[in-house]
Amino acid sequence: MTTRLYAHSACLEHLTPPGHPERPDRLRAIEKVLAHDAFAELERVEAPLADESAILLAHTERHLLRVKAAIPTDGLARLDADTTVSPGSWEAALRAVGAALAAVDDVFTGRARNAFVATRPPGHHAEKERAMGFCLFNNAAIAARHAQRTHGAERVAIIDWDVHHGNGTQDIFWDDPDVLYCSTHQMPLYPGSGAANETGAGNIVNVPLPPGANGDDFREALEESVLPRVEAFGPDFIIISAGFDAHHRDPLAELSFSEQDFAWATDKLRECAGSRAENRLVSLLEGGYDLEGLALSVAAHVGRLMKG
Repeated sequence: MTTRLYAHSACLEHLTPPGHPERPDRLRAIEKVLAHDAFAELERVEAPLADESAILLAHTERHLLRVKAAIPTDGLARLDADTTVSPGSWEAALRAVGAALAAVDDVFTGRARNAFVATRPPGHHAEKERAMGFCLFNNAAIAARHAQRTHGAERVAIIDWDVHHGNGTQDIFWDDPDVLYCSTHQMPLYPGSGAANETGAGNIVNVPLPPGANGDDFREALEESVLPRVEAFGPDFIIISAGFDAHHRDPLAELSFSEQDFAWATDKLRECAGSRAENRLVSLLEGGYDLEGLALSVAAHVGRLMKG
């Protein structure tokens, strides 16, 4: 078994206004860095198109229909001040969901050891009934529910190291003790949630970091607050909401991680998946808006997934 990479050209057709940080060039930067010979053994798979019903695993039908109705026939339409859709956004979103579902299927059926999903739009800000923060549908939440409903996973752990708190994932699993959600993120910062006292049904672990926190602070947060909770939870499956906007080059925040920090965190979660979840691990792209920082971080992350 090897690591699978899911991507699709349709995800380039989710367009945003000039100067918007969540832009198609993010995927082009990832594609370029993963074309290096070091990644020759990656098994590259085209992201399938999800059935719309899959969105209902984590969202209401009202939310699905609202987003679908907002897709313009030309130009751009805004869902909020930060979140834009274009004519290609619907297929891009369905490819992102489809890739997440297929990656889950791969690791549960043994077709892949683990997987990295390089699609957009991202997902972790999307709540049950609200698109926001560049996100339309919550890919990680849908993947977790799919693992439970289709593959019988009893306990799913989602670890989110995006620099912004995944309010959407927290909203969807707030009172679900069968899903552990752990987030490290800068605070204060958009979207304003993620305080340490937000614990849901005891299944939410928020570790806010102050502006200026570095890789040592990140490692300490994982070792002292996140990894012990994941180990104690004993997940059948691990999902990483892999945002790389805590990199020191990123323009949207003030944390100072390096690509080596993401590599280290990947190793730790890969080891946890090996000891607790029969190696079942899927990583989904979230943020990361400096193209060089994103490319370096993804290369480090995927390189460590391939060692599993």
